[in-house]
Amino acid sequence: MLKSARKQEKDDEGRMPLLDHLRELRNRLLKAVLAIAVVTVVAAFYQKEIYDFLLRPLISSVGCEDGVVRTVDGKACAVLKTDTLMGPFTNALKVGLMSGVLIATPVWLFQLWAFVAPGLHRNEKRYAYGFVLIGAPLFVAGGYLAYAILPQTAEIMLGFSPADVQNQIALDSYLDLLTRMVLVFGFAFELPLLLIALNMTGVVSGKRMLGWWRGMIVGLTAFAAIATPGGEPVSMLLLAGPLAVLYFVATGFSLVNDARRNRKNPDAGLDDDEASELDLTPEDIGPVPTLPEQAGSGADGSRSHRLNGYDDIT
Repeated sequence: MLKSARKQEKDDEGRMPLLDHLRELRNRLLKAVLAIAVVTVVAAFYQKEIYDFLLRPLISSVGCEDGVVRTVDGKACAVLKTDTLMGPFTNALKVGLMSGVLIATPVWLFQLWAFVAPGLHRNEKRYAYGFVLIGAPLFVAGGYLAYAILPQTAEIMLGFSPADVQNQIALDSYLDLLTRMVLVFGFAFELPLLLIALNMTGVVSGKRMLGWWRGMIVGLTAFAAIATPGGEPVSMLLLAGPLAVLYFVATGFSLVNDARRNRKNPDAGLDDDEASELDLTPEDIGPVPTLPEQAGSGADGSRSHRLNGYDDIT
């Protein structure tokens, strides 16, 4: 009975009391956490397969096959290690939790969307659906790019090792590095969506974005140098190149969107400090309808028109 009463308090526009908002937020968070916990438990049964997938870039590129300091072709190699008693258990929990968060992404994104959607207008919901549908593949593409360039990055970084020095990489530090690279690359690939959102809200025009291209190329290159471990040129180009392409794609979309918007705006050709022309030509409004009048006599004997007890002057 109480539950049905709470549902009735919510109107057609999604408005509800503050306490009901907090209850709904709690329920959404519980569902998201429950989904992550379930996926984390399931991932624990596939821990070996997940480890093989995460460690494959490092093992295939710089892994020591026979335990010697250098491989047969003379390149430096490395071995993974855990230096604490609780290290293997902690790493297993970290891998399981990371898998749970990533695999359960559709569930907790849906819960977030279900909490925010009632406060959006219809056109805002349509745009938000498009951003989610495009943003998810872009994030996956950025994360996969980070995973793909990791072997080459490991070879270059270990190339600075002195001769006769064995490289031992802590497993937890490697997992932290991989997670950080996946997140940084994934969020970096969301740049075009941010620019398109700013353009659709009227904050930035496509013409202005096109004028930024030199600074954006330099900025994206600097960001790639900071985001990639070691800042070696190949990894920088592999990150800065796709980001530059996505930037120009967003600029092209913004130019087309501005052209479409200007066709519907009669003042589109005016500068920001230029006023539009006013049409002061009088128009014929036709005959004015008369109101019901109530005739009466004034104190001086003149007739005054009264309406609801008031004369026409009042």
